[in-house]
Formats: sequence, structure tokens, C-alpha cells
Amino acid sequence: MLLLGSITMLVPATKVLISSQPIIKTFNFNPVFGAVNFVIDPLSAFFIAVITIMSITSVIYAKGYLKPYIEKNKKIGAHMIFMIALIFSMIAVVTCQNALMFLICWEIMSLSSFFLVIFENEKKDVLKAGIKYLVFMHISVLFIIIAFALCAIKSGSLDFSSFSLILKSNQKLANIVFILAFIGFGTKAGFVPFHNWLPDAHPAAPSHVSAVMSGVMIKTGIYGILRMLVLIGLPSKTAGFIVLSLSVLSALYGVLYAITQHDLKRLLAYHSIENIGIIGIGIGTGMLGMAYGNKLVAVLGFAGGILHILNHSIFKELLFLSAGSVYTKAHTRNVELLGGLIKKMPYTAVLFLIGSVAICGLPPFNGFISEFLVYFGMMKGLSIHSFFAFIALIFAIAGLALVGTMAILCFTKAFSIIFLGLPRSEHAQNVSSDTDLSMTLPMCFLALLTLVIGLFPQYVFKLLLKPVSVFIEPTVIAAQPVSILQTISIVSFAFIAFICILAAIKFLSGKKIEMHKTWGCGFNRPNNHMQYTASSYASPFLSMLKPLFKKVFDIEKPRKLFPDGAHFSLHIEDIEEAYLLKPLLKFDEWFLTKFEKLQNGNLQTYIKYGLLFLVLIIAGSLFI
Repeated sequence: MLLLGSITMLVPATKVLISSQPIIKTFNFNPVFGAVNFVIDPLSAFFIAVITIMSITSVIYAKGYLKPYIEKNKKIGAHMIFMIALIFSMIAVVTCQNALMFLICWEIMSLSSFFLVIFENEKKDVLKAGIKYLVFMHISVLFIIIAFALCAIKSGSLDFSSFSLILKSNQKLANIVFILAFIGFGTKAGFVPFHNWLPDAHPAAPSHVSAVMSGVMIKTGIYGILRMLVLIGLPSKTAGFIVLSLSVLSALYGVLYAITQHDLKRLLAYHSIENIGIIGIGIGTGMLGMAYGNKLVAVLGFAGGILHILNHSIFKELLFLSAGSVYTKAHTRNVELLGGLIKKMPYTAVLFLIGSVAICGLPPFNGFISEFLVYFGMMKGLSIHSFFAFIALIFAIAGLALVGTMAILCFTKAFSIIFLGLPRSEHAQNVSSDTDLSMTLPMCFLALLTLVIGLFPQYVFKLLLKPVSVFIEPTVIAAQPVSILQTISIVSFAFIAFICILAAIKFLSGKKIEMHKTWGCGFNRPNNHMQYTASSYASPFLSMLKPLFKKVFDIEKPRKLFPDGAHFSLHIEDIEEAYLLKPLLKFDEWFLTKFEKLQNGNLQTYIKYGLLFLVLIIAGSLFI
């Protein structure tokens, strides 16, 4: 059913991406909604393609991932129903052109994903993460409702086309609506400071759900922001600076906290925040290009941002599925308890490495191409005759460069601690084999996509011009980026050919590889305690940034000369949660306890409350 439905939507989406001719279907929902248009324009078609392809891949993976749960008599029927509801609600969100219907589809998407997150609801931390996610989603939808309500009041209609007429003629209203919508949609996407739900929800969900949520669902927030830009037409310079600034902050914040994590899925969740920031940098650059009348900057910015939506979906889904494979075999997500898995899970190790190289933005994989376009757009933006734009873009370029450096640090840590060296615990020691084909093949498909996009970027860019044309007409200015991407393609092929030649020479030389134990400073019995831990690997870098973290230590010091044991662990707490959310929750708890006496369990007292409320309502109506 899912496969058939996805193909049904993918065919018209592909047709629109090739022809640029929108497909419009009108449904009459009288008397509540009236006529509602569902439109597949190039922007919607792009998102439909991402949603369907990535979702099918995760669902195929789920067949193997859920096998242990089925063997334990865990009911998965409802789980799969909610998965189908999530996928088709996302497709409805990116095609619906009526505000009220959009909000209903948006709510179905949030509720279905909530039930997917709490799949293992017998675990307290999973249930807590799910409730936190649901609260954040309903806070976000309030801002979207307010933004839509302002447009509906002014236009007298709930149709997006009427919103566009009002917003294009009223710049002040457009700025207010865009900021409200950005908060609402940005919360779903995971922009800082609206991100706090994301590092908890992704680790709590099953890995195939985490892959869909991180790779696809959070992109509906990006879609909402892009759709508002389409309705507004020409964005203001202020809006462009706001998006660019928050995006740089999100990218830096996300990658910085990813380095500190020991939970593999939580590490990947923070990288989702980082990559949402990179997408936002591209969109912000495109907005500034439009605001200052520089078409090339606008095209490059939007093209880089939109391509990174696709690229992030591919390599982040690959990484989450790889993390799920590790979890199914080692039964832990704590990287400190892993090690040496490359010998027992070689396919997963290679696929995780490919995803790691891609997410770090290194050639010849897809992450390099989208980040290159974003860089190229910002470099061209330096020619804009504005001091503020120049300064903002300089800081954005420096910020993105720092993000790339920290991403390499993070994933060299993750890969080496998980897959290299000796097993650090029984969890890693007891791993016997790699995952089965139903889990490995979807990951291989995603790894192949990362390489194809990296090797043929010029063709992908030409396809991207269709969704970019929704914002600004690319015309002939696209010729320069295409020429540069062709050169990158040739260099990438030459690099791969060079590596293949070196491998062939090594293979044909016939020399055997000799293995020796690592020198242990005179100690001839090396063990896993002599290896780097994840904490020690990142410690020199993180020690320079102490004020940005709240460290929570768990220490059991040795008590005698020859101690039986000692214990040390370090947990980095998100500063927003530590210094803002937790104090607010404590105050809320304190405040509500003041009303505990009102809930005394006496039925007569509750009847009195009801009568008192009715009297107050009647009395109040006399003054209206």
C-alpha cells in the first residue's frame, strides 16, 4: 500500500520537475472548507520526491529492524499505520493550498510522529521525550495559526493565493507574518533556540523512525518557511539577516553539542540541528540576494539550500540506519561501550564511514556539492554594495568553515571509537555478525546516492533550477555554476581513478600485510583501557569552550591505596535546557502546587465549583 501510494505521488512529481508545469487538483469540502486546491508546483514536487524515496527506504529497513520486537510479541500493526499516516500527511502538507486544511494535515503529521516516537512506551525516558516533543509541536503550531489568522483577517479567505496578494502589497504585515511563521516552522525544523525537543525525540524513536523524522519530517518546517517566501514574493533585508544569523547560530550550536555526546543517536540528532543551520544559511543568502537585487547570489543561495535538503536527507538517513544496525547487534547506543566493530560489522562500518564523509562536506560525496554552492553564493554576495551584508556574509563564511572543521572532529571521533580498536565492553565483544540484507540494502542504496550526486553535480543542479524558479527566474546566470560543477565532476572522477590505480598497484604487488600490536610504551599486554575514549578524544578542543557547556560529573573516587574500583563519567547538559527550560518547569511546578487544595476529591466541592463558574458567567454576560 505504502509503495503503491508513494509511486502514485512520485510519478506526477517527477513530471512537474521535468516540465515545470504545476498540477492542480481541486476538492470540494463544503460546507466547512469549501473548495480546496492541492497543487504540485516545482517546490512541492521536489519535497514529494524527497519524502517518498526516503520514506520507502526507511520502511524497507524497518522490516529487519523490527524483527526482534515481533519475536518478543511486540504489536507493530499500529506502528506501521502511524508510519503510513506520517508519510501521507507530509505529502498533504507540501501540496495543500488552504490554511485550515494545511493545519489539519500538519496536526496529523505531529500526532502520528508522536505515536511513532513512543513506540517503546514502557520506557520512562521514551515517554518523557515523546510528551516533550508533542508540547513543542503544539507551541509551534500556535505561531503558525497566528500567522495564518492575520493573513485570513486581511484577505477574507483561507486560500494561500489570497494570502499572497495581501502580503505582496503590505511589507509591514509580510514581515510580521514571516517572523511568526519562521518561529512556528523553525521549531519543527529544529532551528536554535527552538530546537530543544529534537535531541530527545530522535534517540527515543526507533532508528527507522529517527531516519524519517531527521531526514524528512523536519524538512516540512523548511518547506513552510520556503512557502511563506513564495507568498511574500520579495523578502525584506531584515528578514534575510534574521534567517542568516539564526542559521549560523544553529549550525555552530548543533555541531558543538554533537561533539560532546556519547549517545550515538543523540550525536546524530544534534547534527540535524547543524545541517538545518546550513540549509538556513543557503536560504538566508538567497533572501539577501533577492532583497539586494543580485540574481546570481539568490540562485546560488536557494540552490545550495534546497540541494542540502536532499543531501541531508540521504546521508543523515544513512547514518541513522547505520546507528540502528549497531544498536540491534550491540544493544547499546553509548559509544564508550563500543569499539572494534569493523571486524564483525564490515558493511555497516563502510556505510557509516561513507555517511560520515558526506556529512562532513568532503568530496567526492554529495555534502560537498551543496555546501560548495552555499559558499559560492556567499562569496558572490560579498560584491553586494552594503556594509551590513558584507559583514554578515563574512561571519557566515567563517562560521560555516568552523562548522565543517568541527564536523570532521566529531565524526572521526564517532567512527574511530565505534568501529576501530578493541571492544570496550561485553556489548561490543558479543557482536557476532553484520545485519541482514533487508537492513543493509537500503543503506547501500543511500550510500550510492551520496556518490552519484557527488560525481554528477551539474545534472542535479540543472534539476534544482526548477524549484529555485519558484522564487527567482534563473535565466542565463546558471551557466557559470554549471561550468564549475562540471569541472568538479571531472576532478572527482580523476580522484577516484587515482585511488583505484593505487589499490590495483598494491593488490598486484603481491606483498602481504603484516600485522603487529600497537606499541604500548614498554607494556607488552595492551588492552582496551589504553585506548582513547570519546571524552578524551574531544577534550582538548572542548576545554577551550568551557563557558558554553554545563558539565554534570558522576565520580566515585578511589578510597584506599589499592582500590577495588573507581568510576568517572561526564554528561554535557544543553545550556538552554539547564538555564531556561528547567527553571521554568520548576517554577511552573511550584506555582501549580499552590492549587492542590482545590483538588480534594470531594464531589460536593466540585459541584460548588461548577455552580460558582455558572454564576460568574451569567454575571459577566450582563456587562457585555
